Amino acid sequence: MTANTAQGAEPIVGDALVVDGDTIEIAGERIQFSGVDAPEGWQVCLDEKGLDYRCGKEAASALDAFLTASRPTRCELVKRDRYGRFVGTCFRADGKDVNRWLVETGNAIDREEHSKGVYADAQATARSSGAGIWRSQFDQSCPAAPGRVNRKPTC
Repeated sequence: MTANTAQGAEPIVGDALVVDGDTIEIAGERIQFSGVDAPEGWQVCLDEKGLDYRCGKEAASALDAFLTASRPTRCELVKRDRYGRFVGTCFRADGKDVNRWLVETGNAIDREEHSKGVYADAQATARSSGAGIWRSQFDQSCPAAPGRVNRKPTC
C-alpha cells in the first residue's frame, strides 16, 4: 500500500482507543474520521451563557462513551493522510456510522470539501437544535492548525 492510498485495503476492526474527537487508534493504527473535524483538545467554545468550555475535550469524551457502548469498531479506509494516519468511515458493532454521529450530535463539523456534503443534513440538524458546539456562539474562524496540538490557539 502506498503512503497516500488505502482504498481496497481490508477494514480495520477492533476496540478503539480515542486519541481526540476525530481520531481513534485500533490495533496500533491511527484512523482519522473522513469528512469531519472535531475541535482539538485545547480548543474552547462558548456555552449558552457565553462562558468558555473545553469543547475538544468534551467531544473526545463523548466519542469514547459512544464507541464503548457497542464494540468492536470497524473502519473502512479511504486513504492515508500526510501524517501516515488512515482516513476512513467507522462503524460501531451495531452498525451506527461514527462519523455521522459526531456531526449530528454537534461534536464535530462537516468538512464539506472532503465529505462532499454527505454530513450536511446532520450538521443542519445539530445546528438548528443547538447540539454540542452549536449550543452557543461556535466560531469556525479559528481552526486548529496542524502541529498545534496541546498548544493555545493563535487567534
